[in-house]
Amino acid sequence: MGQTKILGLRTTIYKVSELQKAKEWYSNAFQTKPYFDEPFYVGFDIAGYELGLQPEERPSFDKTASVVTYWGVEDIEQAYADFIKLGAAENEKPVNVGGDIVTATVKDPWGNVIGLICNPEFRLI
Repeated sequence: MGQTKILGLRTTIYKVSELQKAKEWYSNAFQTKPYFDEPFYVGFDIAGYELGLQPEERPSFDKTASVVTYWGVEDIEQAYADFIKLGAAENEKPVNVGGDIVTATVKDPWGNVIGLICNPEFRLI
């Protein structure tokens, strides 16, 4: 049996009950327009990574936080404040998790957890 080589993160999907409103909100929050826009999926290119929105069959605000995608930012305090101003709910305020690395999470208006990370040591290989 061969070993599967994992190539790294490719896509993060957020499920939303109001696709049109979510598309507008994410366009503002991530300061980019979708490159793919259909009733079944909206895709954004965030610095080469895919952020996708899919409509929920059964809307729910009780979303799990057991897996969190952290989006890199240069100024986490400003990014956190910007998300809150756009209507995200506070979840975990910015906290130093070691060295110069700071993380935070917010919840979008549909209850999805969005992670933010400032990690000056991060480098793509």
